[in-house]
Amino acid sequence: MAKDNKKNNKNASTKKSFLKDFRAEMKKVTWPTLKQVVNNTTAVVVIVLIFAVIIFVLDFAFDNINKLGVERIKTVVSSSEESDENAEEGENVETVENEENTPSDEVTADVAEDASTSATTETSTEATPTEAATSDATASETTDTTAEPVQ
Repeated sequence: MAKDNKKNNKNASTKKSFLKDFRAEMKKVTWPTLKQVVNNTTAVVVIVLIFAVIIFVLDFAFDNINKLGVERIKTVVSSSEESDENAEEGENVETVENEENTPSDEVTADVAEDASTSATTETSTEATPTEAATSDATASETTDTTAEPVQ
C-alpha cells in the first residue's frame, strides 16, 4: 500500500509540475494582436482565391483545347474511313465494268487462272496486297494476250 501512495503522489506531483510548466511557457509566448491576425488571414484568403481563379481559367482553357483536338481527330478519322470506303467502292465498280466488257470465255479463263494462281500463292506463302494485285494484273494480261490474236 505504501508503494501505491508513493505512485499516486508522484503522478500528482508530475501533473502539477506539468501544468505549472505549461502555464509558464504559455506566458512566454508572444501572441499576435487582433489586427495582425485579421491582416494575415485576409492575405491568405486573397492569395487562395487568386490561385483558385488562375487554376479555373487554365482548366477551362485546356478542357476546351482538348475537346477541339478530339473533334479534329474524329473528323480526320471519319474522313479517312469515308475515303477508304469510296476507294473500295471504286474498285468494285471497275471490276464489274471489266467483267461486263469482256466476253464470257475470257472471264472463265481469268477466273480459272486466278484460282490457280491464288491457290499456289496461298500454299507457298501469303502474298501482300501489293503482290496479289501485281499477280492478278499479270494474270489478266496473260489471258488477254492469249485470248486475242496479236496483229
